[in-house]
Order: sequence, then C-alpha cells, then structure tokens
Amino acid sequence: MSHKIIPAPGEPTSALLRACLVLGGIAGAAGVMLLAMAAHMDTTGLIETAAQMLLFHAPAILAIGAISQSRQSPFLLYALILMVAGLALFCGDLASRAFADRRLFPMSAPTGGTMVIIGWAAVILAALRIRAR
Repeated sequence: MSHKIIPAPGEPTSALLRACLVLGGIAGAAGVMLLAMAAHMDTTGLIETAAQMLLFHAPAILAIGAISQSRQSPFLLYALILMVAGLALFCGDLASRAFADRRLFPMSAPTGGTMVIIGWAAVILAALRIRAR
C-alpha cells in the first residue's frame, strides 16, 4: 500500500489538507506583510515578533495538512485549531498594541501563546496515535 502525500489525479483531497493550505498561506502572507510593516513603521518590536510567530508556524500548518492526506490521527485537527486560534490571539494582540496602543482583551497574548504550545503537544499526541488512512 502506497502512502503518498500528494494525491494522484482524481484522488480525493482531504478537507483538512485544503484548510491547512489556506490557513498556512494566510499565516505566511500575513507574516511577510507584517515583517515589511515592522521594517518601515513599527518602533515597538511587537510587529516583528508577531511576524516571526506567523512565519515559524506557517510551515507547521502546511505539514499538518500534508500528513493528514496520507495518515490519520484525531489530534491533527486539534493541533490545527489550537495553533491557528492561538496565533490569531497572540499575533492579534501584539498588532493591536503596536498599531492601536490597546490590547484585544486582558491576557489575550498569553492565552494565545498557551494555545500554540498546547497545539504543539497535540502534534506530539498525533505522532503517538497516527495510522495509515
């Protein structure tokens, strides 16, 4: 039995792969845009941190999708949800502080960061529970 990451023509593509491609692309594009903004208009350093977080995690999001195409683990979806929601909170709070001088809500960045860490723990659990499709 062959387990290819890229589906053959006519072979179904998993919904998780499609979601990861979209979300990974958004994270990568947003990271590049924020790095450009950081170079030209941010004096706080917060935007650069947000950009780095997005760019560091974009390949991980893409990898979750690629792995989901040939392997199955219930934890892959949880890892994706936690990482994306955590990045939105963490990076959103940093951007809000840099551009609007206010937080999204109290503890939004630490909550988001914790969610990202738990998302990585879900990746570890996925590795322990992964099986062929």
